[in-house]
Amino acid sequence: MIKVGLTGGIGSGKTTVARIFETLGIPVYYADDAAKRLMNSNEELKPLIIKHFGEESYQHGELNRKYIASIVFNDKEKLELLNSLTHPVTMQDALVWMNKQTSPYVIKEAALLFESGAAEQLDYIIGVYAPQHIRVKRVMDRDKTTIEEVMKRVSRQIDEEMKMKLCDFVITNNDQQLVIPQVLELDKKFKALAVEI
Repeated sequence: MIKVGLTGGIGSGKTTVARIFETLGIPVYYADDAAKRLMNSNEELKPLIIKHFGEESYQHGELNRKYIASIVFNDKEKLELLNSLTHPVTMQDALVWMNKQTSPYVIKEAALLFESGAAEQLDYIIGVYAPQHIRVKRVMDRDKTTIEEVMKRVSRQIDEEMKMKLCDFVITNNDQQLVIPQVLELDKKFKALAVEI
């Protein structure tokens, strides 16, 4: 089975692309959702979060997301610390999940595939590209937030152009090119590659 990563900057439309793959019957692992689940359920991760972020990290056994967000969104080092705790657990969870799938290929959707080191576990990486002005507008509309807030989040990710150069394939999602035909083309390619293995 081929393991494919799907990444892109905030507002690039990677979740939309992931959903299209799902409609084609391809299983998708959403790393962000998994990380949230694991922060609540993983018995090795919870004590580490409490150790580094305090008892207030959990309320009634559930992650206190507001409290954690208030710390990491204003402190780059704390954000890196949280990522260093959650990424290995999420990467392991993703591998276990992938090995249970029976499709010709699977997709792991994650914003920080390269930053976390998860790209090394994958055979191919698809990047979803949209120019920054489009991405910023999408996130402002989606999250009802300010340009300053969006730019702060953009600044925490590696440069989009550089990220796309690291990818094996790029889907352009710039509101001018149709996305579905690009996904169908890659679906065909991965299914052909899976037959060769």
